[in-house]
Amino acid sequence: MEYRPLSASEIQCLIDRGCKSDDWSTVETSDPESLQYIRNVRFSGHVRFGRFNGVITLAGGLKKHSGIRNATLHNVTVGDDSLVENITDYIANYEIGQNTYIENVDIILADGKCRFGNGVEVSVLNETGGREVKIYDRLSAQTAYVLAMYRHRPDVIAKINALIDDYAERVSSTMGYIGNHVSIRNTRYIRDVRIGDGADIFGVSRLKNGSVNSNLSAKVTIGHGVIADDFIICSGSSVTDNTTLERCFVGQCCRMGHGYSASDSLFFSNCQEENGEACAIFAGPFTVTHHKSSLLIAGMFSFMNAGSGSNQSNHMYKLGPIHQGVLERGSKTASDSYVLWPSRVGAFSLVMGRHVTHSDTSNLPFSYLIEQQNTTYLVPGVNIRSVGTVRDAQKWPKRDARKDPDRLDCINYNLLSPYTIQKMFKGIKLLQNLQYSSGELSDIYSYHSTKIRNSSLKNGLRYYRTAITKFLGNSIITRLKNMPKGASDEEIRTILKPSTPVGTGMWVDISGLIAPKSSVDELLDRVTAGKVDLQGISDAFHQMHEHYYDYEWTWAYDKYGDFFGYPLETITAEQVKDIVEQWKTAVIGLDRDLYEDARKEFDLAAMTGFGADGNREDKEHDFSEVRGDFESNSFVTAVLDHIKVKEALGNELIARLAR
Repeated sequence: MEYRPLSASEIQCLIDRGCKSDDWSTVETSDPESLQYIRNVRFSGHVRFGRFNGVITLAGGLKKHSGIRNATLHNVTVGDDSLVENITDYIANYEIGQNTYIENVDIILADGKCRFGNGVEVSVLNETGGREVKIYDRLSAQTAYVLAMYRHRPDVIAKINALIDDYAERVSSTMGYIGNHVSIRNTRYIRDVRIGDGADIFGVSRLKNGSVNSNLSAKVTIGHGVIADDFIICSGSSVTDNTTLERCFVGQCCRMGHGYSASDSLFFSNCQEENGEACAIFAGPFTVTHHKSSLLIAGMFSFMNAGSGSNQSNHMYKLGPIHQGVLERGSKTASDSYVLWPSRVGAFSLVMGRHVTHSDTSNLPFSYLIEQQNTTYLVPGVNIRSVGTVRDAQKWPKRDARKDPDRLDCINYNLLSPYTIQKMFKGIKLLQNLQYSSGELSDIYSYHSTKIRNSSLKNGLRYYRTAITKFLGNSIITRLKNMPKGASDEEIRTILKPSTPVGTGMWVDISGLIAPKSSVDELLDRVTAGKVDLQGISDAFHQMHEHYYDYEWTWAYDKYGDFFGYPLETITAEQVKDIVEQWKTAVIGLDRDLYEDARKEFDLAAMTGFGADGNREDKEHDFSEVRGDFESNSFVTAVLDHIKVKEALGNELIARLAR
């Protein structure tokens, strides 16, 4: 846009409208016809403004003409059709975009060269330092995981930190920026903050040294009473209702409100944090806490739901708050649960009660940890048959609210994957070793500061075998879905042959991304060699995510011989039939368990509190009106349909195998 200095008559026009300037030669316009919409403005430094032909329509239908009124501007550019009005103190060193509305603000300024939150060190997991993550605009859960957890690779950490410092320096400026179609109103203090297109900021107390990475496809909302220092808030997120953030990264489509408080913490895609507080946590995708009494501290979480009163402790009154813990993906904490760090809880596990011993159940996923008389009892694998676990797996993809086409985090929603199945293989061996060392008739087995009852151990072995059968069966059926009818054994073996060598060995969960560890290590080797930049790191993680099912099959390919006794290199059609029959039994049996687990939600005990002033018949009628009928419940019907579909799928493959 071309600007020009004001003429003498134009200067006089502004003076007549109550405007002032120490040096009118530094005031420029692109549209002299718009001067009529400028009133009571003090100009300082270099000020430029565009045309003011547009009208701002506010909530409720009130319309205001664009322009500048009742403000002090120092080194400011105001874009076309924007409205700046009633600035109590001043706006300094800012570029304001088009169609933007700024009203009733105390002060907006950029003071010296600033990085807008980029390069801020967040002391995640360990409050005293040692796992600092430098945040920047495009930080993903995967890159942050490497920075926090791969401290055994100091060369990698140094390289990535140098890349982040370089990025922060490139985006640094002495001028702040407010984008197009932004609304800022009734706000007190904004300093050294860059604000993207479409952001809606109202009633905010303080924003200092940060970036609001809003865009028109995924707008950011920051509301009443918010205080945020040294922060980055990504597209689609909402931070409202007296939330306080200090040295925090808020990922895409997060929701924070109702007085939530967080310091030195990272929150990634689709987290929802309300009422409680967080300190030094790594909140991977879908970490959720709703309750005032819940504290998350010094822990790593993802796909996690914290019950009311959930608490952890990283301070054993020895060397200070240096202890950390991990609740692997999908873990939950029940109301009033407590865990003394350091501890590690296996994937998709449930924690109930107060646990003061340092257990590690990472190789026993889908378990319950139950406290009884200050002792932690472990129930391995029982969560595999829980209706709540399956419901969670179904809801997460539906609740991914990201509308920004540029998605920063890679998220894999699978319950059963090489990551969890490899742990089940280890879990089976572990439980068998406990049986061997303590005897099959022992009432109680001890493992990593936990106790396992005999019946729980035996059931755990059964649950894990069922889940492995289901996973491997799913994989081979998917692989053979396009197999021609009556294919020969050799044709079957050819179809089953992996398309890539990548995928063998150990798999890891990089905060939502499930991938072969070898692929992650190869990427980090390239980082060390200086062959990849920040965008290249992100692209590499996305490529792993896109090729997940190819890599998954490579991993599964070698497991059939160990588990079923049928190596795929020599498998026959009859052996495939046997695997499919075992798979049908496992899937249908598991669905029957889910069906019975769901039925508990509709028994008489669940009706307590219904039909408050009536008899049993009134209670049942009241319950059905509120909760519906068991057989017509959407989840129950989905389970029954799943049984039919899977049985038909298995039968169809068996029919195609017939010769």
